[in-house]
Amino acid sequence: MISNQYTKEQLLGKDENELRNIAAEMNLPERSRTTKDDFIYDILDAQAEAATAPTSAVETTPRRRRIAVKTSDHVYSASTSGESERFENSREERAAKRAVVAKAKEADALATQTLLDLGGLVEPPKRKRGRPSKEDIAARQAFEAAQALIAGAQAKGETTTEKTATSPVSEVETQVAATEPSTSSTAAATPEQQEELPAFILAQMQQATTAPEPDTNESDTETPDLKEFAQLYRRRNEERKASSEQESQSRRTEAAELAAKGADFIIVKDVPAVSTGFAPLPAAPTAPESDYSGDSSLSRFRRFKDDMVMQARRTTEVASLPQAPTAQADIVLEAIGVLEVDSQGVGFLRTADYHYMPSPDDVYVAPAQIRNYMLKTGDVVEGKVRAPRSGEQYYVLLSIERINGLTPEQLRDRTTFEHLTPLFPNEQFKLSTGGKTPLACRMVDLFAPIGKGQRALIVAQPKTGKTILMKQIANAIAENYPDTYLMMLLIDERPEEVTDMERTVKAEVVASTFDEPASRHVRVAQMVLEKAKRMVECGHDVVIFLDSITRLARAFNTVAPTSGKILTGGVDATALQRPKRFFGAARNIENGGSLTIIATALIDTGSKMDEVIFEEFKGTGNMELQLDRGLANKRLFPAINLIQSSTRRDDLLQDETTLNRMHILRKFMADMSSFEAMDFVHKRIGDTLSNEEFLSTMNG
Repeated sequence: MISNQYTKEQLLGKDENELRNIAAEMNLPERSRTTKDDFIYDILDAQAEAATAPTSAVETTPRRRRIAVKTSDHVYSASTSGESERFENSREERAAKRAVVAKAKEADALATQTLLDLGGLVEPPKRKRGRPSKEDIAARQAFEAAQALIAGAQAKGETTTEKTATSPVSEVETQVAATEPSTSSTAAATPEQQEELPAFILAQMQQATTAPEPDTNESDTETPDLKEFAQLYRRRNEERKASSEQESQSRRTEAAELAAKGADFIIVKDVPAVSTGFAPLPAAPTAPESDYSGDSSLSRFRRFKDDMVMQARRTTEVASLPQAPTAQADIVLEAIGVLEVDSQGVGFLRTADYHYMPSPDDVYVAPAQIRNYMLKTGDVVEGKVRAPRSGEQYYVLLSIERINGLTPEQLRDRTTFEHLTPLFPNEQFKLSTGGKTPLACRMVDLFAPIGKGQRALIVAQPKTGKTILMKQIANAIAENYPDTYLMMLLIDERPEEVTDMERTVKAEVVASTFDEPASRHVRVAQMVLEKAKRMVECGHDVVIFLDSITRLARAFNTVAPTSGKILTGGVDATALQRPKRFFGAARNIENGGSLTIIATALIDTGSKMDEVIFEEFKGTGNMELQLDRGLANKRLFPAINLIQSSTRRDDLLQDETTLNRMHILRKFMADMSSFEAMDFVHKRIGDTLSNEEFLSTMNG
């Protein structure tokens, strides 16, 4: 091993010849080293192995030895009666232990003699056919243990087994240990020592100073107590013989338990005194064993507390334990909601009452249910839910009955909305059906018909009656096509208009008023669109009325991340992608299903941003209905510019007769102004009851 250690930086600074010499000094084995890095890593590996190899020459620094502080040798012990004793040294403690063992042996002998004087034991009940119960087994074990005790006493004249656990012996041992006084508890202690002692030791010392100290060397002081206990047990034995069979089995079961677990109580070092001021536990008539779950080292003390003789002396009544309340049954309800799945795969059923925003009525949907049923955001789920339990926050979805109006089995084969085939609208929404139809609906049917899957854009200036026109169209569709699902989406509108829509329109109204943040506008719009897509996937016809797409585009522009390219009016270059996706979702689906979106676009508001947004959406729709502010100022409603309003591929929606007559009418009004054209049509269409009658009058 070389004397100095090299680092990687030092080795990198040396040339290949120097590295070769260092490798030779370290006695590295010869191998093919072609590069400088091979020498460096071999040298570093050899140094690491040499550093970790055990060597006897390296002297280790001796460990610092702990300085032991010699204190006075005091030993504290606890007796079965809960009193603490203090000894000056361990020798005195051992002498006290031997004295206790000797007294316990004398007590065992006296208890055995008492059993002999009583004339035997009560035999357990005879065995019956079948499997014996636990009480019979315990009683027979106790009887056999007592017989062995008596036989040993008659043969040897004294009891030599230290762990005999019959009920009388346990009681005598407890009496002897409880009445044994402390040998050194009366020793005087200085105030400094008293501060160091625990509180329970100080309390025992104060009791010892007030009471006279008994003589611990006299062995015959316990004899009167033992004789008195023998007489007490004799009377108790007579009562037991006269008692019922249930009490006899309880006594034998307790004796068996003592024979299996009972051990003589030995003083344990540094065990704190256990308080004896306890209340007796209620003992069930069929379970004589105590429910006290104390330490196994205090088993004798526990059995003394639960002994039947000691409990007979107590007069206090134990209150019955309170019973736990029964568990409340789960409340199962029926619920319906629109599913919203977060990024972690957890779903919640939102309700339209809160405009699909988080609410207390939300229902939790587990990720496993979402995977099993192949659910997506926007699915309308019906099923059984469980009310939240204590500590829970949400309702829990238990089972799913229908999804978007279909059973889960019918929904498994659905095609995603993006893969459905879009077509031109080929089925018209006829808004006029009789004489009570508003004039606005009759004019829309003639000049700008709306079909299923139409992407309609109502271009309007402020205060031109676009909201009233949307309400009339929505109510006409709801009345003539009850199977069509209508949704009115109000973005950045006034709260009073939302209330008016909810009360006058036969459609689901979802709104986000102008006092809400832009993020809420976007979230509500996305939920409405996803719900409509899921319903179209299942073959339903859905119509969305959006007021307005200009405000929605403003909200998307607010929440969109900055791309670095800003258009005229402060519009981000990528902000209009999402509102275009919303408006472009309207389509007629091949083989059933359609999504119709009728949106309003604001112009002439004085905002450059609104002009840019309108120009972006101008050519995306296939139906355009323009409102004129001049007609509204002259109070000529509906303020529709009949010359500029039209529908692409209206030949797929109207019959041939209507197309020919509308072609003639448009040629006649081509040179008129918007006011003259509306005045001409308004007078003549108002005099007829239907559009067919109006077209027939053109011949005259």
